[in-house]
Amino acid sequence: MDSPVGELLLRGRADDGALVALSMSPWRRSSDLSGCVRDDAALADSVTQLREYFAGTRTAFDLQLAPEGTPFQQEVWRALQAIPYGTTTTYGALAHTLGRPDAARAVGLANGRNPIGIVIPCHRVIGADGTLTGYGGGLHRKRWLLDHEAAVRPEATLPLFATVLATTAG
Repeated sequence: MDSPVGELLLRGRADDGALVALSMSPWRRSSDLSGCVRDDAALADSVTQLREYFAGTRTAFDLQLAPEGTPFQQEVWRALQAIPYGTTTTYGALAHTLGRPDAARAVGLANGRNPIGIVIPCHRVIGADGTLTGYGGGLHRKRWLLDHEAAVRPEATLPLFATVLATTAG
């Protein structure tokens, strides 16, 4: 599908239409396309919700997701989905939230392996110093997504990590 951040490739399961992957162009791996059969109807709900997100009328996704990864990666990806729209957190704060305060690097690696970007909002994770750090879709897309969310919901721009640190420090 076309989007404001470029062409997106959505992959889903044939049996239930669960979203398995969302890749941003250029496709990172040729395997992104191997074994795929185009079926626009199977992922129509995903496309609709993504269009609503880009239009600024959707701030949360309600899709069946089936990302493939290790149990730890799955845990990190679930935590990413809990980061509110329009806010950010850090790898360290996310590790602390998971009860693994020394696992910031591992959280970063799991974040980087997120197969369903945007929907599982790994773009909301930033460096400890507040800078943008790596993003599989490119830092220009990460900046666009964060700016988009801030414009749609400016009242939510207090970084989540400030809230997490404040509640754990006291």
